Parts: sequence; C-alpha cells; structure tokens
Amino acid sequence: MSSNDLILVLNCGSSSIKFALFPAAAEPLPRTPLWNGKVQGIGGPTPDFGETGGEPFAVTLDAEHPHTAALALIRERVMQRLDGRKIAAVAHRVVHGGSKYFAPTRVDAALIDELRELIPLAPLHQPFPLKAMSLLLEQYPGMPQVACFDTGFHHTLPKVEQVLPLPYSAWERGLRRYGFHGLSYAYMATALPERHGDIARGRTVVAHLGSGASLCAMRNLESVATTMGFSALDGLMMGTRTGALDPGALLYLMEIEKLSLQQVGQMLYHRSGLLGVSGISPEPRVIVRHEDDPGENGERARLALGLYVRRIVREIGALAAVLGGLDLLVFTAGVGEHNAFIRERVCRDLAFLGIALDEGANRANATTISSTASRVLVGVEPTNEEWIAARQAQSLSTR
Repeated sequence: MSSNDLILVLNCGSSSIKFALFPAAAEPLPRTPLWNGKVQGIGGPTPDFGETGGEPFAVTLDAEHPHTAALALIRERVMQRLDGRKIAAVAHRVVHGGSKYFAPTRVDAALIDELRELIPLAPLHQPFPLKAMSLLLEQYPGMPQVACFDTGFHHTLPKVEQVLPLPYSAWERGLRRYGFHGLSYAYMATALPERHGDIARGRTVVAHLGSGASLCAMRNLESVATTMGFSALDGLMMGTRTGALDPGALLYLMEIEKLSLQQVGQMLYHRSGLLGVSGISPEPRVIVRHEDDPGENGERARLALGLYVRRIVREIGALAAVLGGLDLLVFTAGVGEHNAFIRERVCRDLAFLGIALDEGANRANATTISSTASRVLVGVEPTNEEWIAARQAQSLSTR
C-alpha cells in the first residue's frame, strides 16, 4: 500500500449503507475516518444521503433495485473524493460467518456463495454486504475485498456457552450460539482499557443497545458469554425484534393461529419488540414522550419501556452471575450512547449490585457516569465498528 492509498469500509444494512474512508498505510490507523457518511431510508419513500460536515439531502433511488442504486451513488461520491488516490481495499461488515469464518477473510465468489447459505440466520443483515461484494467483484475484479465478521469476536466463548439444548447432532450440524455485534465489542476491547485501565480486564459487561441489541460479558477483554445466540433474534428485546421467546409461542402461532412460516418470520423480525408492544415506534426516545398520554396509548408506552428495561436488567444480572460479579458496565451504540433515561432506569434496577449513578454525568452522556459511591464503574463509550473493519482489512492486506 502506498501512503496515498485508502481503505473503504462498507456497512450495508436493510435500509441504510454506511461508508467510511481511512488512510490505508497509516500506522497507527486513525480512529476518525478521513470522510464518512451514509445513505438511509433505502427502500422507503424518502431516502437521503448524508456525509461528513454536510446536511443530509434527498436522493432518488431506483425503486426496483434501491440497494444497487445506493451503492452506485456511494461509488460516485467516493470517486469524486479520491483526487488521484486509489482504493487499496474494501472492508465489509458481515453479520454472520457461521461455524467456519471468524477471522477477516479475502472475498471471492466461493466465499460469497458460502455466506449466502447463512442468510436465513440473519435475513435483516446478511444479504446486503453480499450484494455489495458481488457488484464490486464484477466491476473491479482486481480490487481486494475483506469480509469482517460480527461473529468473530465470540470465537472465545466456552463450549458450554455455544451448545444449544437440542440433540447433540444439532451441534454437529453447526446449530450453535454464535453471538453478534462482534466488531462493536472488538472496539470496546481496545478502547475500554485505554479509558479505564486494568479494571476493563476484569469482570465487564458491555451493553450494545441500538435498533438491534445484545450484551457481552468479557473477562480479560475476551467474550465469555453473550445474549444473542444462533440468530440475531435472540436475547434482549429490540426495536422491532422479539429477543428471546418461548418456542412454544411460535408453535402456537403456527399450529393454532395458522400463521405461515413467512408470516411468523415477518412478525418476529419486523413487528415485535418496542414497536410491537408500544404500537408507537421502535425508538425509546420517541416512546418515552407518550408515557404520560391518557388511556391505552400511555399504558402501552410505559409497558414497552418497562419490558425493554426489565429484559436488559435481567440479562445483566445473569451475566454478572456468570462472571462472578461485576467491575465495569459500559453502554454503547445508538440507544446506549444517547438515551440517558434508559441508562438511568437500568442502573436504578441494578442498585443491588452496588451501582450508583452521577445524575449530571449521565445526562451529559459523559464517559464515566457512575458516582464515587458506586461499587461498579459505569461508562458510556461510543462504538467504532468501521475502524475495526478498516484495521482488519489493513492487517490482512499487508500480509
């Protein structure tokens, strides 16, 4: 890689594509990209494009192929920014690597075919980076591409955390708990000891709370337990996803209420969670405005947020039990970083662990929000998945 080369990171989801450019040869790799942005609202009526230092503006995307059109728009904007430089590698965030792929891996047609088989395990996420990989492989066959796996960070899980309580033959066929949000947790494993010192190497729980949500228990900065399992449906209640659910409820929906497999999948992924219970929104900051509404609207808003917090509290308690105590609790991702009232309610219900918040620091989204009286250090740490992906691509491309 020359000093002018760049790494392009693509984080492709069902309704948005985030991108970032990093200097490929920089050592150490700067954590702030040279330029970044996103196309959001893909597939909806009002998509827009936003970038560093600019206001988002409306864009028109091909209604039949909106993701292809969004990728073409990003390519066009990136090309305008190159100014004689070249893209040395493209790093893709890939949610699921299955039981085979944990480390960052060079992309080729065979890898794309293998990862396509995992789409049923992460239908909201898996198809879209594969589309980007395929397009780039076709248009720029000589450009190195690197797949960076969200499941990779959790390869340190002990087998007792991976095995599902199904017949053992299921394990042998690859049905197991994988864990997700690994690029975010990998960043925490780097950032937390820098921020908090050796305490981060102790008994740590990180709460990645966004539209998708999970918790990770770490010891010595490695994953030892996590709430998401075989699929991205498991664990915590999320924006539109159920989280952990009694499988008997699914049998009932299909056998008694005669819902098809497709209808059940649509319900679990798109119409449940905060949106399903509240009937208002998948976002806590929107729902909280309705808690004082009269009648059913307010009741459902309170119930949705109450259930959301309860599930987080219950799972943090379970992970603290696995760790044998708790030294550090960290909130990250969109909800975790910016919703002080969620952090306050979670920590209030975890007071039995000795957690006490500094209310002013919490309202200010400070990096440390626990009070001096707290037996557990509580922090807020912005995640940086794109930097982890760029660093992985840089490492692989220089081997």
